[in-house]
Amino acid sequence: MVQGTGSGVGKSWLCTGLCRLLARRGLKVAPFKAQNMSNNAAPLLGGGEIGRAQAVQAEAARIVATADHNPVLIKPVAHARAQLVVMGRAVGHQDASEYWRDTSALWSVVHRAYDRLAAENDVVVLEGAGSPAEFNLRSRDLVNMRMALHADAAVLIAGDIDKGGVFASFLGTLALCAPEEQARVQGWIINRFRGDEALLHPAPAQFAERTGIPVRGVIPMRRDIVIDREDDPSDLAVGAGLIDIAVLRLPTVSNFTDLEPLVHTPGVGVRWVDHPDALGNPDLLLLPGSKDTLSDLRWLRSRALDRSVLAAAARQIPVLGLCGGYQMLGRTLRDEAGVGGTAATERGLGLLPVETTFAEDKRVAAVGGRTAGSWLLPAGLKVDGYEIHAGQSRGGDPLLLVEGEPEGAVAGLVAGTYAHGLFDSGPLRQALVNALRERKGLDRLEGAELEDASAFRERNYEALADLLERRLDLGGIV
Repeated sequence: MVQGTGSGVGKSWLCTGLCRLLARRGLKVAPFKAQNMSNNAAPLLGGGEIGRAQAVQAEAARIVATADHNPVLIKPVAHARAQLVVMGRAVGHQDASEYWRDTSALWSVVHRAYDRLAAENDVVVLEGAGSPAEFNLRSRDLVNMRMALHADAAVLIAGDIDKGGVFASFLGTLALCAPEEQARVQGWIINRFRGDEALLHPAPAQFAERTGIPVRGVIPMRRDIVIDREDDPSDLAVGAGLIDIAVLRLPTVSNFTDLEPLVHTPGVGVRWVDHPDALGNPDLLLLPGSKDTLSDLRWLRSRALDRSVLAAAARQIPVLGLCGGYQMLGRTLRDEAGVGGTAATERGLGLLPVETTFAEDKRVAAVGGRTAGSWLLPAGLKVDGYEIHAGQSRGGDPLLLVEGEPEGAVAGLVAGTYAHGLFDSGPLRQALVNALRERKGLDRLEGAELEDASAFRERNYEALADLLERRLDLGGIV
């Protein structure tokens, strides 16, 4: 089990590498995170959803993801509320205080899911959440030391040395754990080290002597090894390019890994925008997915970003909405029961002739189809993606044909779709980039087609496993 000194220290990244490393050794491996808080979800075969981190880890382990890999998923919305997903199925919204009042029923769900995985696999790679040192949550813990004790797991504590104070963070974490929890800790992982490792010594050996627990690895900072992020899009957009893509940073942005293939496309720059002055004149304006579409639409208006979107469309800047962003581009959004998080009826941005109505039935499914030949994309390009949404939208000429049926909407240079993973296709992404380049008077990208996202992910799983093979000592654990 990989736990951490806090959030954002690289637990998901390390667990993904461990899944691939152990699978390469011929072991039957499964990932597990009892409770995940993220709006970056992934669909399951046959319906349902789990946190993307565990879906990625299952892919790295060369298995099909199931609800057992992440039995409890909390999807935050506005106003300190969240949608609760249990064993892949949404069961309603709760306030934080309501959720934490009693987790006993969820504990039985969690440990049964783990027990099934343990019975079927050689190794289960468990991931913690946040820090195990939050002793105020110990009695209600589902995901950290309580899970480690149930699983009889060897715990590795990861710390981010790039943030500073890694040894103090390790020691404080250990000190705030109960004695039986301390006994589970079998090693420290110093993650994201930069510079000359010789300058770090002899600190690891001295720290191991002080705590009686070995430092099992010093893992270098490797920004070039890219694994889908669990819940923090802050460092997703990096660099600049001749093609400038601006993305509205919505408060409850969801499934932001839709953007990852664009970030890694040569000559393309992707940047977040949360203020009108920052928008400028991009080559493409994207409205991403949203967990609470109505609340995020109100946020747009509070910042006058709605006017920025309308002005960009009027200047003939192409605009694309994905899922919640698609809904915002329509005329009206009706959510009388608060299915999406906020109960209201709102006027949309009116750039697409679309009406959206929210209903209790949530669509979670893999989808396949072709482009319809509208907007900037030629007809017939293959699309393999997925949908996760409660709203149903009607109206307008389609952007895609999914299983022969029209999907999405187009009005001039404005388009929207429910299809997440649209940019995973190398040929589709290349067609879009070429269309944007032509509009800008630039030559088309010629030669080899851009890489599909699946091949990109596979290369990175292998690179991460290679790195951990060299830098992490698992002796006596597996």
